[in-house]
Amino acid sequence: MKNTYKHIFLLFVLSISQIIVAQNKKKTLNKEQAEKESEFYKIVNVPIPDDIVLEVGGLALTDDNKLGVATRRGEIWLIDKPTSPKPTYKLFAQGMHETLGLAYKDNSFFASQRGELTQYIDKDNDGEADVLKTIYSWPLSGNYHEYSYGPKIDKDGNMYVHMNCTYAGKAYSKAKWRAWLLKITPEGKMTPIATGFRGPVGFTIAPNGDFFYSENQGDWIGSGWITHVEKGDFVGNPAGLIWTDEPNSPLKLKPETIKSDHLSMYEYAKEVKELKTPAVWLPHTILGISTSDILYDTTGGKFGPFEGQQLVGDQGQSKIVRVFSEKVNGVYQGAAFGFVEGFSSGILRMVWAKDNSMFVGMTSRGWGATGRKSYGLQRLVWTGKTPFEIKTMKALDDGFELEFTKPVNKKMAKDIVNYKMATFTYKYHEEYGSPIVDKKNAMVHKAEVSKDGLTVKLTVHGMRLGYIHQLAIPNLTSTNGELLLHNTGYYTLNQVPGGELKSHQMTMLMEGTKKLEQPKRITKKPTSWKKIDQKITLGTVPGLKFNLEKIEIKRNQKIQLTLTNNDDMLHNVVIMKPGVDTPDTVGTMALQLGLDGPEMNYVPDSDLVLFHSGIVGPESKESIYFTAPSTPGQYWIVCTFPGHSFTMRTKLIVK
Repeated sequence: MKNTYKHIFLLFVLSISQIIVAQNKKKTLNKEQAEKESEFYKIVNVPIPDDIVLEVGGLALTDDNKLGVATRRGEIWLIDKPTSPKPTYKLFAQGMHETLGLAYKDNSFFASQRGELTQYIDKDNDGEADVLKTIYSWPLSGNYHEYSYGPKIDKDGNMYVHMNCTYAGKAYSKAKWRAWLLKITPEGKMTPIATGFRGPVGFTIAPNGDFFYSENQGDWIGSGWITHVEKGDFVGNPAGLIWTDEPNSPLKLKPETIKSDHLSMYEYAKEVKELKTPAVWLPHTILGISTSDILYDTTGGKFGPFEGQQLVGDQGQSKIVRVFSEKVNGVYQGAAFGFVEGFSSGILRMVWAKDNSMFVGMTSRGWGATGRKSYGLQRLVWTGKTPFEIKTMKALDDGFELEFTKPVNKKMAKDIVNYKMATFTYKYHEEYGSPIVDKKNAMVHKAEVSKDGLTVKLTVHGMRLGYIHQLAIPNLTSTNGELLLHNTGYYTLNQVPGGELKSHQMTMLMEGTKKLEQPKRITKKPTSWKKIDQKITLGTVPGLKFNLEKIEIKRNQKIQLTLTNNDDMLHNVVIMKPGVDTPDTVGTMALQLGLDGPEMNYVPDSDLVLFHSGIVGPESKESIYFTAPSTPGQYWIVCTFPGHSFTMRTKLIVK
């Protein structure tokens, strides 16, 4: 028995050492993954007339099956027969200020503009708004980041609007109720509900009436997440706490109370009772970089096998991920998986069509995305085929229970070597985003398969409360030989049934990761240099672009290149070898780095890379030093932060 365990342990160590980089070794590129997904879920274009710039900010279906589309340009379009090959468009309203949400109720549209919640009424039923009624308005400071999202309407007719924070290097709340969730009655009475929001683009009311919102990485926000929101919650960013002195504030927490640099939100929430931790984390660059809309599958099985689960859009990576959530001891948590990628632009809004397909509205102006188009409207249609997937992942006090969409190969499913698991978290601090921290291995000790082959119970050593658990099953097949369409899930473990974690800890295993050396990143002037031949400053501009279209240097010169990041996102600079496809190739490699991305500065270990910086945060800079190539020609300077390389590139001309 002792030797058997030793054998298992050695196999485990050999396999687990590859978990974090498993995604790097995929033989398929993202477009090939999208092709596989299209067998089950097909992306269909909704035709848009050439003279209409449909930068979608909101979607809502009317009672007579017309699709309302609000745009960032302040319009509402009404599309008749939106699922047909030849839909017709009519301008319903115009002249608003950046509408980023839309709802329909009682023969009226409701939309959030920058500074108000507005009702649009078509009294004579001619397809054009006759009356624009302000339901409630709020002040603005004029900051470009003061977006307003919504509304969502509850069963009683109350409307909920999300206030994006003010932003100038870090989040502020210069105008009243910025970074708050507001409840507004049809009569215009406002009640503040919760605060702590930074970029709450997505918000939904679950079928049972509970509220969930999606968050975007930034200061105090380590990665994207989905959080259950209740009245009086503080969900992470302290900017909005400036208004807790107001008499109608549901909490009294002060911004100066929140201290920076904690290991995790989960640990800090033990000290600050108002702090609500995420129900499900969406690991940054792996399951998105700009989390957007949340849509529950309420189709009753007419959109595939995921009834009741959340489908979550991502603007930056032009894809949708799938979230299974459960309530354990009164606390929401769950697992996130890949679902469908390959949309034409950055996803902002999603809504169900009458035929149980999904309308997906997109925009990318100023917010770069892997989908190259600046705007778009598409439908996601289930083909009727069921993919082989991990349908659900439920927490046990000593492991997880997996349910699959198809029966598994029992022999493979019983073999623990086929399961790889690691745990990690993000820091809770004032800095922009967070690297993956406290990363440790876990081990699947036993796998028990149900008689029907649809369920596998995993006994796990090394589970940790408050951590994200990455489970990868790259080689498991169904009984007919299908590989999992998405073989990796990320479970956020806040609670376990019964309240007591019984998973054995694994002190004998190698834990954490060593700091990587990156010899192509030189941030100090080499001592052998007598002088610097040329100093270059490269900045950023909105829309995921550098401020210089080209840079000229002479061969063999000693160069100091400084990246000055005046954007509100993370960036780097990577100098690459010549080649038309080099930026796309290296950009794709950066996308596939998985959990290793942050510590590698999202720079793959490739011969195509000549020199590079580290990740540079907003309002920060870094200088690198290199000797110019000896071969004249056109090289590339690219930002390889996932999703940025498609647009953020500059020519480096070596003379």
